[in-house]
Amino acid sequence: MSEMNDVDLFESLGKAREDLVASIGTVVVGQKKVIELMLTALVSDGHCLFVGVPGLAKTLLVNTTADAIGVRFGRVQFTPDLMPTDIIGTEVLEEDRNSGRRSMRFVAGPIFTNLLLADEINRTPPKTQAALLQAMQERAVTAAGHTYTLDKPFLVFATQNPIEQEGTYPLPEAQQDRFMFSIPVGYPSTAEEEEMVRRTTTGSLPRAKQVLDAERLLAFQGLLRRLPSNPDVVKYAVRLASATRQGSGMPSAKWIRWGAGPRASQYLAIGARSWAALHGNEVPTAEDVRAVAAAVLRHRIVLDFEAEAAGMDADGIVAKIINEVG
Repeated sequence: MSEMNDVDLFESLGKAREDLVASIGTVVVGQKKVIELMLTALVSDGHCLFVGVPGLAKTLLVNTTADAIGVRFGRVQFTPDLMPTDIIGTEVLEEDRNSGRRSMRFVAGPIFTNLLLADEINRTPPKTQAALLQAMQERAVTAAGHTYTLDKPFLVFATQNPIEQEGTYPLPEAQQDRFMFSIPVGYPSTAEEEEMVRRTTTGSLPRAKQVLDAERLLAFQGLLRRLPSNPDVVKYAVRLASATRQGSGMPSAKWIRWGAGPRASQYLAIGARSWAALHGNEVPTAEDVRAVAAAVLRHRIVLDFEAEAAGMDADGIVAKIINEVG
């Protein structure tokens, strides 16, 4: 990629978004809001948790995205017997045939990639789930006393089934907090499902055309950190996150046992900046914060027993808080 100044890079971002949406759309039918949020996380250098019942093309979406952006893709199918070493890697004992000398060699696991799909992440115990924590936060892993830096870009896109709870392990709050967005994946419309059936039952399945590369993606991620910050947006992001906490004075906060922490404010601010930039706006507004607010907050609040007994859910409470903050 030739060197581009920030102005040219910014102007090319909107075209890159259009190209990615079109490329992914040749394989994945519908899910427009899901794709828009995923691309926002992508240029924000943020991890995503996709929540939906089986059969909604969550895995296909992630795999297709890797094809479209031209990065190395790795997949781990999470199961109850999965061990941390199955993700990170392990040391093996090797013997030199000539000298007979033995030494330990690190064999890298599937986490050494650019885009890692953690499929059905809640099907493995917390010990194995936690194997991702350091990688998601520091872009590095530690094994046998040695720290290995992961190549950039490095993103974790995880899937989770919200319905079937037998044999699953809820994600710890600390683990959920590492995900920038939690994105619900819903059922397609009738027309979309008909198109999906047509595509998958005739001929061969298409593959997404590569329209980006790792170098350009890293350039976009760097650009987003250099764009000007809107002080009003920062204040609004902090006000929205703090409104989920006890003592905030917001009526709906009474239903929340634990509110969103400071990382939510950070993700609201950078998410709004990315959302605005992808849609051609250099300076984000409060409306851009609201566009990503539910995805940032829904997995960062813990409802109390009264809210659960009343049949309330996180999405409903977040919507009320957004309205109350204004």
